[in-house]
Amino acid sequence: MTGLRWGILATGGIASAFASDLRTAGLDLVAVGSRSQASADAFAAKFDIPRAHASYEALVADPDVDIIYVSTPHPMHHAGAKLALEHGKHVLVEKAFTVNRAEAEDLQRIATERGLLAMEAMWTRYLPHMVRIREIVSSRALGEIRALTADHTQKLSSDPAHRLNALELGGGALLDLGIYPISFIWDILGAPETVQATARLVETGADAEVATIMTHAGGAISTSLSSSRAAGPNTAAIIGTEARIEIDRIWYAPTSFRVVAPDGEVRESYESHVDGRGMQYQAQAAERLVRDGILAGDILPLAESVAIMGTLDEIRAQIGVRYPSEERSNG
Repeated sequence: MTGLRWGILATGGIASAFASDLRTAGLDLVAVGSRSQASADAFAAKFDIPRAHASYEALVADPDVDIIYVSTPHPMHHAGAKLALEHGKHVLVEKAFTVNRAEAEDLQRIATERGLLAMEAMWTRYLPHMVRIREIVSSRALGEIRALTADHTQKLSSDPAHRLNALELGGGALLDLGIYPISFIWDILGAPETVQATARLVETGADAEVATIMTHAGGAISTSLSSSRAAGPNTAAIIGTEARIEIDRIWYAPTSFRVVAPDGEVRESYESHVDGRGMQYQAQAAERLVRDGILAGDILPLAESVAIMGTLDEIRAQIGVRYPSEERSNG
């Protein structure tokens, strides 16, 4: 490891989970920044962080910070990451990477110009069971992959003011939940050749349920379902001509899976044994990338994060969801 010194930008729930896993992995967490001193102090005390900054500007200006985890709501990802990059810091940006492809391309440009790592915090890709699944797929043990299906469905708040339902905060099932199956589909099947999407919008205009059907190279089909108002199985399957992978609940977190032959024979069983939530693996990957000078990324290249935002843009165009920030940027 490079021994990068981590800072955390914003102090919400996901930041707490990440900080806890950094501590579990023994990584060097040195600073936190919030919009208030009280919030920064409380977070720093909880996770034994040496420096607590009362603004994001103070955090990114901290000379003892090498890399910043941006954990604000989606519409603030671009501004927070841009601020950090412009101050010479590498960034790990919560998913979805931004609210749209244009913002993602802007961060890609800045990171490339400055020779810095900008990486999407799609932590699922770095989990041990996903590493093994990619090995199995690459080995052709499944034969020709014909289909993939995954859901991310939770019963969350229906309060119109809640972040999940507020368009000004990037609310909706797609960017918060749907990013998981969409990114997984990209990981296994690559870019979609066609995209069809449908959704149910709630009173705020946010998407509460989103379903997609996409086709991929060679004719493979993927389906996904995301919901913020109803809890489903949260399982996934990759279906090939010679075998399938059945990923148990909760497929995007440390879990178990089986490789099953067409006749039902179980050819391989895998069970995860992970300390904490498992967010430390993406942080360790970021440190490795910086150490090895692979600033475009490898497991989830920055160009792929940008392209995935393009797929999410297409889905939103089909279901009729636009964010206020997009309206303002178009005058």
